[in-house]
Amino acid sequence: MWKKFLVALSLLMAHAAFAAVEVNKADQAGLESVKGIGPSMSTRILDERKKGAFKDWPDLVDRVKGIGEGNANRFSKEGLTVNGSQFTAAVGGSKGDKKTGFGKKTATQDEKKPAVKDPRNPKDSKDARK
Repeated sequence: MWKKFLVALSLLMAHAAFAAVEVNKADQAGLESVKGIGPSMSTRILDERKKGAFKDWPDLVDRVKGIGEGNANRFSKEGLTVNGSQFTAAVGGSKGDKKTGFGKKTATQDEKKPAVKDPRNPKDSKDARK
């Protein structure tokens, strides 16, 4: 009986040690309990959160200076969540935005083509003077 009690107690303590820290709800001490987040980072997070809750990981990365894709991944592994979700790196062939690492929308083939000029419009004609 004691063995079962000790096993249950140790499992409970292990779960509490790795409890998720929700970025939209945690106070400064809670944020600093995540390995890698210090006083200056937690202050930046709280200052940005005053402007509005973080919608998702890309929102957090965009708004808080010093959190890039690498730090977001590390913080997530240490238990930080945004709206209950862990960080997942952007998947795709392009590197995307250098700052966030999340894919940017690229122009489609039609968007790359120049617009067709209307010969009846004087602004489109070669002879139009500025």
